[in-house]
Amino acid sequence: MPEETDGAAFSLDPGEQALVSVPSMGSPLTALPDEAFENMLVVSATAAPGRVESIVERRGGDPSKVGVVPVTGSPSEYDGPLWTTDPVDPSDLTGISIRVSTAMEYVMGGGWVVVDNVNVLLMYGRVEQVFRLLDSVVSASREKGACGAYCTVRDAVTDETYDRLRGLCDRTITVE
Repeated sequence: MPEETDGAAFSLDPGEQALVSVPSMGSPLTALPDEAFENMLVVSATAAPGRVESIVERRGGDPSKVGVVPVTGSPSEYDGPLWTTDPVDPSDLTGISIRVSTAMEYVMGGGWVVVDNVNVLLMYGRVEQVFRLLDSVVSASREKGACGAYCTVRDAVTDETYDRLRGLCDRTITVE
């Protein structure tokens, strides 16, 4: 599996899935190519919909073309142009899966599916459960011909866990 380091931005071919190592602070959305914002679903455990909207706008994207599954233990209210699901607790992997499955209806071939922080899911779920969830998302993304970016802070996961996650993807990318 090819591994590459890219200091700023990366791109993927339609249907390609990548395990993306990101810095512990900041949003991986800032490293996506401009075309990602034309049709994107973000499973966000680190940024509320308002913050995702702000990043999309800063990148010159149209927030109405972006959907968010907010993964948070806190109630959140959002009334803006992003399409969002109801928030779901990070420990409710079944709930996350249901919301992602519903939201995938809006992802087109060449669109993007981004899980902004796999580490949060690993904090609340067993590795095997998180692996099954991501395997399902990767499969659905491939079927749609959508690009997939599954972001993790590499130093915060074991080598064994990282290797399992890497096995789901076509390549790994490190964003600095």
